[in-house]
Order: sequence, then structure tokens, then C-alpha cells
Amino acid sequence: MRLRQAGLVPGALDSSREPPYADNRKVDSQEFRSGSKGGSMISLTVNGKKHVVDASPDMPLLYVLRNDLGLNGPKFGCGLGQCGSCTVIMDGAAVSSCVTPIAKAEGRNILTLEGLGTLEKPHPLQKAFIEEQAAQCGYCANGMIMQSKALLDRTPDPTDKEIRTALASNLCCCRKHNNIIHAIRRAAREMKP
Repeated sequence: MRLRQAGLVPGALDSSREPPYADNRKVDSQEFRSGSKGGSMISLTVNGKKHVVDASPDMPLLYVLRNDLGLNGPKFGCGLGQCGSCTVIMDGAAVSSCVTPIAKAEGRNILTLEGLGTLEKPHPLQKAFIEEQAAQCGYCANGMIMQSKALLDRTPDPTDKEIRTALASNLCCCRKHNNIIHAIRRAAREMKP
């Protein structure tokens, strides 16, 4: 039940009530649709599945993930790549999907929060964020988890300084940074072979 309440894994929000920031579910992508700016068929691989979307090559990846593919892990925050709430992993690197055109994502492997784990089997980072109470409102959680996943993939046992450096571009207005660092350290311990 704790995983469901926190909203840190797919299907975690109770469908009987509106999720926080419900107005953020759809971002305005009308100006990027085919016909208005010369759309094209673009192939994307997201969470291991191939998708073809009809959209302008300069459409932000975030819009496609949320509107076309129904993946609501990445959030629309600032729209400038400065808050981290839209973070996804592309070919092993954390990127801001709100400023990444889908043309740059074509042919690359994209991983979103939904691709990490499930309610039945959460990823160690998702589990650690719950256990360490590293999310309060949960809005930054996607970015923090995805940025942490990219960090742990390249640095399995990071120092606190390395964690802080990796998360420098991710904002948390609830001031849960210490809990987030504890969660990442916990996940790093659990992920060791």
C-alpha cells in the first residue's frame, strides 16, 4: 500500500481520486502536430518497446511520452530543462525530456520511471525512496530517481559529493534532499552484487 500511496511506481496512484498536479497530465503539443509544422513518422524505443509517432521532429520528447504514449512519470515543470522533473534516461545518460526534440531521441533507448519497476517488483531506487520517505509531494521524485539511476549505473558506490553533484540540476521544493541522499545510498547498497 505504501508504494501505491507514494506514486513512485507505475499504477501507484489510486484511480478513484485525482492525482496531485492533475492539470499537468497533458502538455500542449498542438503546435507540433503534423500539418502545423510538417510532421513526420519518428521511431522511438521507450522502455524496451518500439513506437512510431507522427509529429514534428522538433516536438519535445516529454510531449510524446506523456500525450502519445501515456507515460506520466516524467513531469512538466519548468519547460526549460532547469528543474529535473522531466528527466528520462537516454542511452544511459539522464536528459531533460522537455528540451530534447524527438528527432534527437530517434534510434536511441529511452527509459522512463515506468520502465524501472512495478508495484509487485519495484526497482531498488523506488523501494529506497519509499523506505527513506524521500518524497513528500512527489513532484520531483521522477527526476530524482531517474538521475540517481543514471548515477548508480556509472558509479555503483557514489560518495555524498558525487550524489549531490549528480542531483544539482534537480529541484525539490519540499526540502527532502537529505532523505533523497539516504535513499540513494540505501539503493546503492542493495544493488551491490
